[in-house]
Amino acid sequence: MKGKPFRGTLRTIGRQRTMPASPLQLFKAQFFRALAHPVRIKILEILVRGDRTVQELQEALELDQPIVSQQLAVLRNRGIVTSEKQGLSVRYALPDPAIGELLEVARRIFNNHLVNTRGMLRELQREVRRR
Repeated sequence: MKGKPFRGTLRTIGRQRTMPASPLQLFKAQFFRALAHPVRIKILEILVRGDRTVQELQEALELDQPIVSQQLAVLRNRGIVTSEKQGLSVRYALPDPAIGELLEVARRIFNNHLVNTRGMLRELQREVRRR
């Protein structure tokens, strides 16, 4: 093997050892883990259209304030959203427009997946009719 040996952390999940991860891979995993909740995705979809207060997000999501605040804390801790105190309220925003682009790419990927799934379903239905 050429070059330096890979120096990451070796993690154990259950009894199974996983491949060592570089700091960049760990960062990416933590980033995507922060996105891995339906409420957090909806928050980002709302913030793509502009900054909002917790109360505005709460109303749009139709959720209680503690739930919204908890999900915002996860996003804020990963640097995915920023917060700014304005008077008695806190406004949240996306610090990077690429977050909106990422959500749009995800939509296209899911759409492609659904198109492929529908195609397989039609094929399965034709197969059943032939019997």
